[in-house]
Amino acid sequence: MKYLRPICLFIVFATIFAAGCKSSGGSGGLGILSPSDETAEAANLVAEANKDLTKIKVLYDQNENKREELKTAMEKNDAVAAKKIADEVVYLINDGSAFADSAVEKVQKAQEMQINPDYREYLRLKEESLKRQIAAFEEYRQAARTLRDNYDPKNVAMRDKVKADFKSHSDNYRKIMEEARDYSSRANELAKEAMQRQQSQ
Repeated sequence: MKYLRPICLFIVFATIFAAGCKSSGGSGGLGILSPSDETAEAANLVAEANKDLTKIKVLYDQNENKREELKTAMEKNDAVAAKKIADEVVYLINDGSAFADSAVEKVQKAQEMQINPDYREYLRLKEESLKRQIAAFEEYRQAARTLRDNYDPKNVAMRDKVKADFKSHSDNYRKIMEEARDYSSRANELAKEAMQRQQSQ
């Protein structure tokens, strides 16, 4: 799923960025090391957060066809199939949300440590991205719940209302995901610039 790319980039950049912050000790570099520097410990927390995010990616990679299946079932007015797929989506997102909440908590703890300001800002931006991804998938979960609990193609009024609610939640999902991608891109640019500064010294 294209919307999971920010997670993949987080895994790549967080590790490299932390290593750069820790290895730089000169004035004007990425890091200003002191006996209380906790970059290594923060990096360990981020690594644990990445394990949670990897689990989410696996979950959604294995189920990325659900949205198309759901769309097809609705187009065919197949209530049984639509409700079954929607129920699977609800539980899938519930599982993913637990991993996501765990990852956010670890990133927050890492930001509270004695770390380089650039690295802290990078983690803040990634946290904002992750929070928006969580909010976006909550919209998707609500859409699936509405479909699962109320979809009845034989009841025209109810069918149209459910489809309208589903579309509204789906639109919100896409909008919030774009915001998540923006925060993630800003964080990645910050990491690139900081690493380039280090390499030019």
